Amino acid sequence: MSAPLGFWFEFASSYSYPAAMRIGDAAAAAGVALSWQPFLLGPIFAARGWRDSPFNIYPDKGRYMWRDLERICAAEGLPLARPARFPANSLLAARVAVAGAGAAWLPGYVRAVYAAGFGRGADIADPAVLAEALAEAGAPAALLEAAEDPAVKGRLRAQTAAAEACGIFGAPSFTVGEGAAPELFWGHDRMADAIAWAGQGEMPHRAPRLQPAPPRV
Repeated sequence: MSAPLGFWFEFASSYSYPAAMRIGDAAAAAGVALSWQPFLLGPIFAARGWRDSPFNIYPDKGRYMWRDLERICAAEGLPLARPARFPANSLLAARVAVAGAGAAWLPGYVRAVYAAGFGRGADIADPAVLAEALAEAGAPAALLEAAEDPAVKGRLRAQTAAAEACGIFGAPSFTVGEGAAPELFWGHDRMADAIAWAGQGEMPHRAPRLQPAPPRV
């Protein structure tokens, strides 16, 4: 029996974009139950003394990330447009997602927001952009107002605290299992491993590592 798989995403996270566009179908194909877990990376970075994305703090890392993302998106047939502001202000988008926790429209909304932000380069802090994402997902526009409810704001803070409690330090992240110490996988390139672990309780079979050749004598 498969274990529950949590997909922890931050709307401003570049690598969360291709993960969000694929994970629903991938988890369903593996028969794995998936939960969508929005959170904010800003407070987690701030606790480490970062006031910006590490992709901006370290320009060489940022250049690599954007080129890597270009390759990933090209391979997966996804459009890519750099947002005018990176990282984007994802607060309102995340609050809307928290307000819709467990709703049938949530995965469609998440994909629509990522498609707007990283597929078209739109400003996801703009309520009009989020209203379009909600409409595309078949969700009520009133959720933009609900996102300003103090209870919803508190739930997003609790979500971010829950991410920290799981040991999450970046996005996308995946957790398998429930309780205080779920199995944690970090990064778009670990999504298949996380799904396999959820479905089988272990990693997919891989060829053993090559052993170093013995020294010549």
